[in-house]
Amino acid sequence: MNAPDLGPTRPLAPPLYTASVYSLPDLDALDAVSDGHAPGYVYARDAHPNADQLAAQLAALEGGAWGVVCGSGMAALSAAFLSLVSGGDAVLASTRLYGRTSALLKDQLARFGVTTRQVDVNDLDATRAAVAEHKPKVVYAETMSNPLCRVPDLPVLAEIAHAGGAKLVVDNTFATPVICRPLELGADLVMESLTKMVGGHSDVFLGLLAGRDPALRPVVGQVVSVWGLLGGPFDCWQVERGLVTLGLRMRAATATAAALADWLADRPGVTRVVYPGRPDHPDYDLARRLFPAGCGNMLCFELAGGRGAVNRFLRAAPGVPLCPSLGHATTTVSYPVGASHRYVPAADREREGITAGLVRVSVGCEPFDDLARETATGLAAVG
Repeated sequence: MNAPDLGPTRPLAPPLYTASVYSLPDLDALDAVSDGHAPGYVYARDAHPNADQLAAQLAALEGGAWGVVCGSGMAALSAAFLSLVSGGDAVLASTRLYGRTSALLKDQLARFGVTTRQVDVNDLDATRAAVAEHKPKVVYAETMSNPLCRVPDLPVLAEIAHAGGAKLVVDNTFATPVICRPLELGADLVMESLTKMVGGHSDVFLGLLAGRDPALRPVVGQVVSVWGLLGGPFDCWQVERGLVTLGLRMRAATATAAALADWLADRPGVTRVVYPGRPDHPDYDLARRLFPAGCGNMLCFELAGGRGAVNRFLRAAPGVPLCPSLGHATTTVSYPVGASHRYVPAADREREGITAGLVRVSVGCEPFDDLARETATGLAAVG
């Protein structure tokens, strides 16, 4: 069926292409499109207009040469490792990672003969020594670690990785490209969980993998196609909608997060506040240098009474709901011990300071006074 004739008009909002397969006029056209000699599409598992349009916009926002949209952040991360490592290779990863990332590296990649070593990437001497010893193919870190927002020196980390013949891969989900562009700081690949702040409305699953080297694009594209990792049209269409307001949302949420962190530090019963924009954060000076637009919308606070205190807070403050994710347009909280790091060994959580009283906050766009009032109600119930 032919497309309708729109005349001189064009839709202001991007169209949604739900087709799983595309028709072609003949075998010559099939060959030309399949071999990349002509524009077009064949099968939506390999490529489709909504994914390509979103990837192009995100790659430009990240400062990359290309981007590929995958079905989730973990799918994008899987595509990165499947593209860069093989059996017998080593990965050098930060000790501070999202729990499912740790499981991917330690459990899943290990099944294929890939060894993961971990190092405190904030200790640059230790990282340099680990690269020299283990000769990894990939060095992997998070721009701001989940949940305690530790910030590695990405430009130096890139130099260390490249000197050892490794690629630097960075999860930028907490920061988003509004706060940090790791590719411009030397990273080879950047991953974003578009499910979070980029999508911004808690109604999609999608991830991005973007890179600087054009030679990596066909390698990643082949992995994404063969393993079936490409994101679907509807989610791509929704994220493109959210992308329009990303800068506005991140700037508003960042300003509120900075104010909330300072406000929380003076509340009774709060024993610790973690935010890279506060002078008491161990990476404060580095964060100010790497994140000139502010330190983002993620923070943590700790309650003296452990799990019981957290429960009392949640029950008294339903306006700050427990949602074990992040990036909604309104503020939500999560409980790292029971959610993002639930399956991380207790000793590892204790080493990193992830305690039973720790609450992770994803600050949204509501007015600070409204958020402070609801939070104060919850804290009053803690006792």
